[in-house]
Amino acid sequence: MSEQTADPTLALLTVEEAARRLSIGRTTCFGLISSGELESVPVGRLRRVPADAITAFVSRLRTAHRSGEAIA
Repeated sequence: MSEQTADPTLALLTVEEAARRLSIGRTTCFGLISSGELESVPVGRLRRVPADAITAFVSRLRTAHRSGEAIA
């Protein structure tokens, strides 16, 4: 699935899809997952990011920015 045809209704995203939605690199996305800043779930041997976890992460970034805290 190309970047332009990504399905916005997906409940679980690959790490690559999550990285694209956040406009960050795959390695940075894995780093956020490893640090616990971005929620992910195992599906068998795969790692998936819930779509609402991206919204929650961005919300925390915005809140931290408003209060002058540092995240990531």
